Amino acid sequence: MSSEARKIYDEAIVIDGLNVSNWESDAVFERLRTGNITAINATVATWENFVQTMAHLAAWMRRFRERHDIVQVKETADIHAAKKLGKTGIILSFQNASPIENELDRLGLFLALGVRVIQLTYHETNLLGSGCWERNDCGLSNFGVDAVREMNRLGIVIDLSHVGPKTTMDAIEMSEQPVAITHANARSFCGHPRNKEEEALKLLAEKGGVVGVTSFANFLPKGFDSTVEDFVDAIDDMVERIGLDHVAIGTDSTHDQPLEFWHYIASQQGTKFPSTFADGSVPYTELSFQPKGIDSPAEFPNLAEALANRGYRAEEITKLLGGNWMSLFERVWSV
Repeated sequence: MSSEARKIYDEAIVIDGLNVSNWESDAVFERLRTGNITAINATVATWENFVQTMAHLAAWMRRFRERHDIVQVKETADIHAAKKLGKTGIILSFQNASPIENELDRLGLFLALGVRVIQLTYHETNLLGSGCWERNDCGLSNFGVDAVREMNRLGIVIDLSHVGPKTTMDAIEMSEQPVAITHANARSFCGHPRNKEEEALKLLAEKGGVVGVTSFANFLPKGFDSTVEDFVDAIDDMVERIGLDHVAIGTDSTHDQPLEFWHYIASQQGTKFPSTFADGSVPYTELSFQPKGIDSPAEFPNLAEALANRGYRAEEITKLLGGNWMSLFERVWSV
């Protein structure tokens, strides 16, 4: 890659807005450091209940004690520190509000443990609202409205990536803080139910939110034949729709995950597989869900060169790689 693109990348704060890899794999963390990733939004829970999630958080506390290549992120200063120290900052997050069960006060408990991003729903309906694969989306429930208000008060970033269309709009409208879609593209760019409608994207941007354009193959027009250039097409598309200041990266990386993981996340409520929305015949572990050229975090510097070749200036590349996430985190986390 060119020396100029490499310099831009090395000086930038690089943040992956969603990573759900196998956290027991040393290779996952080694790739993050090889790619000089400053911070990632790391999934702790998808379908888990309170007790199961607490066990996952305990495992993260052990990793923070034992690993010398990561630091826990509770505020943006921790991301700056990770950059300076040459480590990867870990932002603990949920892809479902299921861990709070029916106890709103557990949001404050999880915040105290360092959970800084929570997605309201995952695929289907929970106590807060509906997911993108649900038969009917009735929007935020009463409990969901209360949860949005409490997350605003606490300074937890609201994520709407897997959330249903009406619940997404309700949350953007009711949130007093800007919200995130950490890993999705535009539905009209690629017609997948997990991608987002134009109305939601524009309203999110109007209220100061950020969209993490995803490189996950299923959400790109060329699917498993996608390359880093196809990913830049998705970034271009989102920039044109909502403006560069509201666009970031969220790969949805799933490296080193076993077959059991895929069956779990693709199950109805985490228990029934195949679900109505998942194909049980897909050979998950034999597929690469990331585009050629940025198949792993180790290859992430290639994105800076692809963006530069597409005509983005240094300051724009810096915003896309992590600057826009930092602006959102600074605003929401500092309440």
